[in-house]
Amino acid sequence: MDPDFSRASGGPNFEFAFNSVNFSDRVLRIEIVAGDDAPGAKGAAGEGCSSLADWARHRKRRREELRRGKESGANCKVEAEECDTYQEGNEEPVAMIEESPPDIEQDGEDGESSDSSWNMECTQLLRVKSIYISSAILAAKSPFFYKLFSNGMKESDQRHATLRITASEENALMELLSFMYSGKLATNQPTLLLDILMIADKFEVVSCMRHCSQLLRSLPMTTESALLYLDLPSSISMATAVQPLTDTAKEFLANKYKDLTKFQDEAMTIPLAGIEAILWSNDLQVASEDAIYDFVIKWARAQYPKLEERREILGTRLLPLVRFCHMTCRKLRKVLACSDLDHEQATKCVTEALLYKADAPHRQRALAADVMTCRKYAERAYKYRPLKVVEFDRPYPQCIAYLDLKREECSRLFPSGRIYSQAFHLAGQGFFLSAHCNMDQQSAFYCFGLFLGMQEKGSTSVTVDYEFAARTRPSGEFVSKYKGYYTFTGGKAVGYRNLFAIPWPSFMADDSLFFIDGVLHLRAELTIKQP
Repeated sequence: MDPDFSRASGGPNFEFAFNSVNFSDRVLRIEIVAGDDAPGAKGAAGEGCSSLADWARHRKRRREELRRGKESGANCKVEAEECDTYQEGNEEPVAMIEESPPDIEQDGEDGESSDSSWNMECTQLLRVKSIYISSAILAAKSPFFYKLFSNGMKESDQRHATLRITASEENALMELLSFMYSGKLATNQPTLLLDILMIADKFEVVSCMRHCSQLLRSLPMTTESALLYLDLPSSISMATAVQPLTDTAKEFLANKYKDLTKFQDEAMTIPLAGIEAILWSNDLQVASEDAIYDFVIKWARAQYPKLEERREILGTRLLPLVRFCHMTCRKLRKVLACSDLDHEQATKCVTEALLYKADAPHRQRALAADVMTCRKYAERAYKYRPLKVVEFDRPYPQCIAYLDLKREECSRLFPSGRIYSQAFHLAGQGFFLSAHCNMDQQSAFYCFGLFLGMQEKGSTSVTVDYEFAARTRPSGEFVSKYKGYYTFTGGKAVGYRNLFAIPWPSFMADDSLFFIDGVLHLRAELTIKQP
């Protein structure tokens, strides 16, 4: 029966048996090669790094050096690729079982491997460490060691196992081996914890990965650390044991950059994984989804100057996070003409958005509630509420704008709040609706008001016939509440301070006639009969 390698770190404590000849049945020989560190480098990757940023830059620099080394066509191509394997941790570590175990060696002593592959010109053996181990304890904690000791042993006298690691992994491996005995780590330094996390992933010690993740989550989160956690190799970041850490990092970034407009300059420098975490959020406080789309295009142009690469990133990673169904029709037209996007994909996104806008309200709600599609259709915390607009150009310019407000949104208006809609256009002019909680000047009580405004645009004036209506129970039909006409100039607004002619408490009451399934349905009809 295979052991359960995913158990928590609690349970029996075998700390007393670590590196003890009396409680061990094998010797683990750890051969430390230069690997991705410069010759003579010492300690873990995090040693000498005063911050997570230093740690990240250190590792990134080593990756770039390795990449340049491989691209230069040097004679050591095979060995350089081996070093890269250990740096990235994407392949299984090297492990060997030797038939004739030599005498156990002390830390820091040099030695030569009996494996002929170790004599390659480009592999520099820095030192050898040997420790006593219990194969049962290691096998119980790790599938890697379980396979090593159960499948690698052919004769009973084979009692010496050899691991080869890079110098950057040395401290982390020793911490990992100690953890497998005690269930504890002797450090809370984030740089070393990250190294231990990666070495634990390499040797498949899930309990240690989970423990490192918990410790890192308990430390203060910063933009720097959150981005670093999201940049872990995919084998780690996708692991169930580390998922809470990456989820916390995503949540931190989404909360910090909730007001994306305020932090737009700073957000422009955030890498792709961080941008994805931000755009995933439902709580972004932006003017509208149009602003999200504009930001995505601007960010992609800055980060990916090459058009082909930019289209790939936009098409596969970022466009699926843009909620096109809540964009305005004017912006959707610009999407079709955007040269940064694959035209076929852009057309598909716009078509789906228009079909959603034209769909029946109950079908829209069903799509937003469906677990498979909810992110695609859910509204964010828009500063300007989305509208559904129907336009006509004959016999004269006319449009009908539908604004839906949830009961909780209306509740937050009291005592003097306002909600603004997205802009909509008629005869080339931009208009908007605004819902208010205000004081009725005649009766001196709070009430619900609705206003129509025109965006500022030069000194143009236009006369508009308008009508406000709302759905009412029990019929659910729209009932006209106010109509009139007004000559607008830029920045002007007109409306009715007490649209329903009742006090605020009556408007918000449980038996209110104006909330249907918790939603207030408003309609504004605009007509321009004069040029």
